[in-house]
Amino acid sequence: MQSTMQDVPLLVSRILTHGATIHGKAEVITWTGAGEPHRRSYAETGARAAQLAHALRDELGVRGDERVGTLMWNNSAHLEAYLAIPSMGAVLHTLNLRLPVEQLIWIVNHAADRVVLVNGSLLPLLAPLLPHLPGVEHVVVAGEGDRSLLAGVRPRVHEYEELIAGRPERYDWPELDELQAAALCYTSGTTGDPKGVAYSHRSLYLHSMQVNNAEAFALGGKDIAMPVVPMFHVSGSKGALRERSRSEPHLPVKGAAPVPRKVPGPPHVLGPFGAPAVRLLREAASGYAGSAAIGRRQFGPSVDPSHTR
Repeated sequence: MQSTMQDVPLLVSRILTHGATIHGKAEVITWTGAGEPHRRSYAETGARAAQLAHALRDELGVRGDERVGTLMWNNSAHLEAYLAIPSMGAVLHTLNLRLPVEQLIWIVNHAADRVVLVNGSLLPLLAPLLPHLPGVEHVVVAGEGDRSLLAGVRPRVHEYEELIAGRPERYDWPELDELQAAALCYTSGTTGDPKGVAYSHRSLYLHSMQVNNAEAFALGGKDIAMPVVPMFHVSGSKGALRERSRSEPHLPVKGAAPVPRKVPGPPHVLGPFGAPAVRLLREAASGYAGSAAIGRRQFGPSVDPSHTR
């Protein structure tokens, strides 16, 4: 006997839609290192993810399960790529910028990345690799950086903001097979060439639900969750998607806590937000239990030791 329950594929696009609608006023906050941090609501992030998907499909010709590489730090543009690329049916391929250049070249060529999104500050790393990446046809640059490093390169160079500007803020996300690859990560080449590991939509969805459980990170609407794991490493331990699935974390900025927020970055970025705002920095921040101890050393009593395990 078959059940009468609804059968819905578990897809990254459902996390995107849920976050952009149910928690649309929540914010993604990126500390840039100068002045005030950059803020963008979940609703805006979802709209920009749709614009990016349109640009990848209509302008850059991404089709099917093609891989789209990202050479980026933890920031809002990278989160938009996290959401847009798998949701449109392509495969997000995060490039670990800490790997030796020989391994990066091997990984990009093996994955057959045709498009690479890169932060401008990482152009000194990417530009020398491009002559060795014959399959890369498009480079999309986000944020500040020396564009002159790309002078004369073979791939077409696009500005991220110009590429998505004016495109529709809604996308008809396809109903995919939940077992289809959503993200691709490679190991370091410690035993031969790096090995690719493909995460399914189902695995990312279930992992995002699991880490929200009380017996996992036990985060509530007033907690601060700060992904310290780089988003280019093991899909940032899936933290970017987890926080899209709920309203938290809250980050009280200058004594106020009007809306939930997400803060990507290492522990030291909390300083500009005010250490007294930090109620909790636990293993949820990085996926490693040691992060709580790091937080206590950095901020002293502002980190509540009762919330560590």
